[in-house]
Amino acid sequence: MPGSSFGQVFRVTTAGESHGPAEVAIVDGCPAGLELEPAHFELDMSRRRPGQSRLVSSRREPDRVEILSGVYEGRTTGAPIALSVRNEDARSRDYDPLVSVYRPGHADRAWDAKYGFRDPRGGGRASARETVARVAAAVVAKRLLARLAGIEVLGWVSQVGDVQASVDAKTVRLDDVESLPDGSPNPVRCPDPDASARMVDLIQAVRKERDSVGGVAEVVARGVPEGWGEPVFDKLRADLGKALFSLPAVMGVEFGSGFSAAKLRGSEHNDAFFRDEDGSIRTRGNRHGGMLGGISTGMPIVARAVVKPTSSIPQSQSTVRASDLEPAEVEVTGRHDPCLVPRFVVMAEAMVALTLADHGLRQRAARLG
Repeated sequence: MPGSSFGQVFRVTTAGESHGPAEVAIVDGCPAGLELEPAHFELDMSRRRPGQSRLVSSRREPDRVEILSGVYEGRTTGAPIALSVRNEDARSRDYDPLVSVYRPGHADRAWDAKYGFRDPRGGGRASARETVARVAAAVVAKRLLARLAGIEVLGWVSQVGDVQASVDAKTVRLDDVESLPDGSPNPVRCPDPDASARMVDLIQAVRKERDSVGGVAEVVARGVPEGWGEPVFDKLRADLGKALFSLPAVMGVEFGSGFSAAKLRGSEHNDAFFRDEDGSIRTRGNRHGGMLGGISTGMPIVARAVVKPTSSIPQSQSTVRASDLEPAEVEVTGRHDPCLVPRFVVMAEAMVALTLADHGLRQRAARLG
């Protein structure tokens, strides 16, 4: 199956199905000497895993990462790094009634059209479960980015349904995303406490209605140096766009001012340059989202991804049977998130980190000094 690898120098290949034995990632191109051990994976894997709150799927997966190769005595060796995450709580029987029909909003029919055969257990390779391997690989990328340039990649929920948050991308921190002001867990991962509470209420109301709701995840990469990216086909913005669009359920991606730029004039949208106190060239604003001409400017890279409502809903929906293409009705039961965005945040972080790690290593080969 082509298309299971991502990146050029820092290259990641994933394998595995939703209800198979394990999800696997191979990370190739990571330089030797990077400190890496199983404990480093625990935070991001726990942020992505199901069963973490009442707002997400109740599937119980510990999502422990096993390092199979490429690390010796706590440091990378330069060899390919193999990572494995076991699937321990798959309930394939939940999908028995769905084998013979195409689920609305899912890839069932498209998969049959392409391959003539599919794994119906949770969507197989088309399931969002595949992203657990990406998140594991991105832990390596995040550690590499911190080592290369002190780069931090952080995401949060900026919108659920019609509830929008007000968040300052320049100052938001991980604690703001993961915890509420009183120290309790923030299940929706929105750093705006008022908006977070309204988002929780909306998701709970939607779940009671046996429905789902979409939203927007925002990601910022702070500390990215000037000069990363390529000016033509491999623009940093283009590669980040592909990375985010490669995630399940993404319907739109924007950077900086995004689609609101259509309403502005050049005199309003251009970010004026100035020389900072440390001698660095910066811009007064960041409507360009940290990239110009496909190359990073040294300003924070700001991206947003629109995530559609979860396709699996316990309502009767019209469809067709896979065997004879005759009309049918389907109700998708099982364990599903009524809103994908709270867990999607760490997946978005992962794809931004993988892209930046690749371009960071490519930049090291781009010039002599």
